[in-house]
Amino acid sequence: MTRFFETLRDAARRRAAYNRTVAELRSLPIELAVEDLGIFPGDARNMARSAVYGR
Repeated sequence: MTRFFETLRDAARRRAAYNRTVAELRSLPIELAVEDLGIFPGDARNMARSAVYGR
């Protein structure tokens, strides 16, 4: 039963990190994101998923 709660807690932490990463990427000024970093607003979710979940 303890393993179940550890897994649940880990999933919640990862989801929070994912949400935080998406929000941070989307909050970048468009000029900085696109022109300097090559990050498009539509890429935020995919980039966050890759960074947090490794997929």
